[in-house]
Amino acid sequence: MSEWEEHWTAQQSMLANRLRKNKRRLKSWLRREQVSCYRLYDCDIPEIPFAIDVYDDHLHISEYRRRHSYSEEEHAMWAEWMLESIRETVGIERDKIFVKLRQRQKGRQQYEKVSEETYRIQVEEGGHQFWINLSDYLDTGLFLDHRITRRMVGEESNGKRLLNLFAYTGSFTVYAAAAGATHTTTVDMSRTYLRWTQKNLELNHLWGEQHRLIHSDVFAFLQEQQRSSERYDLIVLDPPTYSASKRMEGTLDIQRDHVWLLERGMALLAPGGTLYFSTNFRKFQLDEEKLQDIDMTEITSQTIPPDFRDRIHRCWTMCRTQKTDRRPANSGRPSRRK
Repeated sequence: MSEWEEHWTAQQSMLANRLRKNKRRLKSWLRREQVSCYRLYDCDIPEIPFAIDVYDDHLHISEYRRRHSYSEEEHAMWAEWMLESIRETVGIERDKIFVKLRQRQKGRQQYEKVSEETYRIQVEEGGHQFWINLSDYLDTGLFLDHRITRRMVGEESNGKRLLNLFAYTGSFTVYAAAAGATHTTTVDMSRTYLRWTQKNLELNHLWGEQHRLIHSDVFAFLQEQQRSSERYDLIVLDPPTYSASKRMEGTLDIQRDHVWLLERGMALLAPGGTLYFSTNFRKFQLDEEKLQDIDMTEITSQTIPPDFRDRIHRCWTMCRTQKTDRRPANSGRPSRRK
């Protein structure tokens, strides 16, 4: 046995032990909450940088690129050794395991196709059905870290009007519609994800004229809505960290642009309404000085589920102060570099 093989055998054992430990830790929670889609392994061992997500009887594995001394051939062999350990420990057939390589992504790159071979399945979360795509994209269509946040939005949605911005595949919209929202508006600049949203609504027998899908750059939508009298009781604002899509005018940088987005989002909020704001940018700093007219509460500790060991996102609820009911001071688009 070569030196590499001895090292990889040791890593296989470490990985298998951690997977078994995580399964034991999550077992009672999974049964109690009836969760079938969850994160089993979250880069627990630095030398084995995987995020392993279970979707019913399938696995979705993301390998995070790191510096190593392997050749391309050696790295491929190492990955196969690790996958064999995962397959044996979790007990899922190899043809139901999907592996992606993640690099440092900017904005909506994670939404671009990485394969033309579509493999879709239906999964259940919170009593709702969702289509997920395990093959075509880096992400599957359902962000598991916002499982609790979706439930919170759903619990508030009965009789309410929802605005879902940067909506991706519309999972928040499904929760709201199922809970009895009277009207939903779902905004995304990808027609693919808006069609996916409609399919998710149809899958849950919720599709109807009260659910509006808008194909638009969110900046342009918010700018246009400043001239509208329409208001929403619930707003979900979960932008990417960065985006330079060809479909946008300029770029999105959440640290630079969050004040503009929040001010315009809050201007569309009905009295007594709530805006949910979330970001996955680990270095994010909320500019509270520029948002003094907003009552905000960070709820991150309440929204991180037990299957994520790291603080994968930050989340706030925001509402309008009684003293303000005004339009943002600068009504124009933000200065965003091309």
